[in-house]
Amino acid sequence: MDLATLKAFEPAEYEEAADGYRSTGDMASEAKDTVDNQICAAIRNRLKGEAATAALRELQELSKNFHYVQTECGLVSTALNGLAFDMAAAKRKLEAALEDARASGCTVGADGSVTYPAGGTGTDGKVPEGGTVSSSGSPTDPTASAMERQAVTLHPNPNYGRAVEFANRIADALKEATDADAKWAPKLRALKADDDLVVSDRDWKDARSDMGGVRDAGKDYLASLPQPPEEGSPKDNAAWWKGLGPEEQAAWMAASPDLVGKLDGLPSTVRDEANRIVFDETRSQLRLELDSIPKPPLNEWTWITSGPYPSKVHSDEWMEWHNKYGDRYEHLTKSLKGMQSIQDRFDATGRKGLPEAYLLSISAEGNGRAIVANGNPDTADHQAVYVPGTTSNLGGIGGDIDRMVNVWRVADAAASVKGESVSTITWLGYDAPQNIVKDSPFSHYADDGAPAFNRFMDGLDASHTGDSEPHRTAIGHSYGTTLIGSAARQGNLNADDIILAGSPGVQVPKAEQLDVPKGHVWNQEADWDLVPDIGRFGHGGTDWDGPWTIPSDERFGANQMATDTEGHSDYWKENTQSLWNQGQVVAGNEDRVTLKEPFDRWAHTK
Repeated sequence: MDLATLKAFEPAEYEEAADGYRSTGDMASEAKDTVDNQICAAIRNRLKGEAATAALRELQELSKNFHYVQTECGLVSTALNGLAFDMAAAKRKLEAALEDARASGCTVGADGSVTYPAGGTGTDGKVPEGGTVSSSGSPTDPTASAMERQAVTLHPNPNYGRAVEFANRIADALKEATDADAKWAPKLRALKADDDLVVSDRDWKDARSDMGGVRDAGKDYLASLPQPPEEGSPKDNAAWWKGLGPEEQAAWMAASPDLVGKLDGLPSTVRDEANRIVFDETRSQLRLELDSIPKPPLNEWTWITSGPYPSKVHSDEWMEWHNKYGDRYEHLTKSLKGMQSIQDRFDATGRKGLPEAYLLSISAEGNGRAIVANGNPDTADHQAVYVPGTTSNLGGIGGDIDRMVNVWRVADAAASVKGESVSTITWLGYDAPQNIVKDSPFSHYADDGAPAFNRFMDGLDASHTGDSEPHRTAIGHSYGTTLIGSAARQGNLNADDIILAGSPGVQVPKAEQLDVPKGHVWNQEADWDLVPDIGRFGHGGTDWDGPWTIPSDERFGANQMATDTEGHSDYWKENTQSLWNQGQVVAGNEDRVTLKEPFDRWAHTK
């Protein structure tokens, strides 16, 4: 980078180019949403047959292209703004050095050398002559600084020392600009797609790599932006995002979608956009890793004779594979299964009127996390948040999503009569116990996850844009009810109603302790559901002068809803009274809920 180039550099031109790429990305995002939530949704809702299926397949590929364009344009825009930021800083240093040199009567050559005038007091009345100096090094270099001080002290012309200082400052600005150019050039060159029209897993892997490169190169630029509040409340997060300009929002979205996507209080549309990027990049990474692992041997089993009868055991070949790859293979397979379930929900938008889905959180680490909404919670009149229980993980989230789809259909039908809208949410935002015997008896899973649930519920308040406050219901199943109980016990549960299904206990002995208005705790226990009584001694509440109490006990004080399903897992079965009752609560139609006759099992055992 030479002096003339840096002087001529116009950061505004790169910022304008960045705006252009951001606009292109916005258009791609709008096109993707139109394809997914309008065109494809209308086809699913109205058309059937091979032609419709083929059209959907092609449109989904087009949607992928738009999403990839959106993501890459966001990165290009952020990279250009980052380059402009770094070069502008270098140019300001250069301009300041040139102005100071001019004010001191010095002139600067095209090569960065500085010519200084005669000055000072010489011997025999002769004024020391002027001259020309070049940089002796960066002003931050201790050796260069020492030389400057020595020059000022020893040289008879005081302008000499100042000239050395100006030359070094100019050289430092040119070096900073050269470093910025060398840093950003490969990042920008990497931001290009291959020459086909298929967005592959490898394309998304490259996008993930590009994102890391832009984030690393642009750390000074990103540090100059307003930072998200540390451990901020959902209201703090909402205020931070609202206070950002379009360029700043786009920079955070492009460089750190994982951060944006997990912040409670941000608009659901923003979280969904960020998490869709994380979703596609993560899924592609997992698929590529899974493809790199050898498939398990076909001869998994063999027979050995170690006694009077043969025994079936794993083959040596399979055991060798399992010891080397088994755990990771299982994790990848389960994670991808769960992500496919989420994709299936995306692809079901419009089917029988099902609204668009919003991905409010996604992670494949550990047992996995995901939060999926049916309909936009920010505009809904009624919100329902469902917490699944023991054995819940990303791999099995499909069933939990389906349960909330079923609740949405019933609740939306009930609410639409009143001209109101509904959003139902599957909240797998905690580490659920994975083993019924070894894990579920302990409360720490609920206690550890409860603060995150409270933040999410508060976030729904912070991001809501409706004309009036929404009606919010917390729904728990099995151990999920224990988490809701812990959330109410630990903080202020931001809910108007609570529905408990198959509850082993909620850590408190009275419904009135669950932090919702009196009469707004609803319970379901189906015939042959053994979990409530088994779990009461681990999670039931007690006031220390009475027995362990669970929500199914009359003395707990919950509304006992009529339930026509059996067992522990069918409370959300279609066309059942169990599901219908839940939908009425979610829609705010408490007067339509059917209650069952009071029955206190504890009293009947005395």
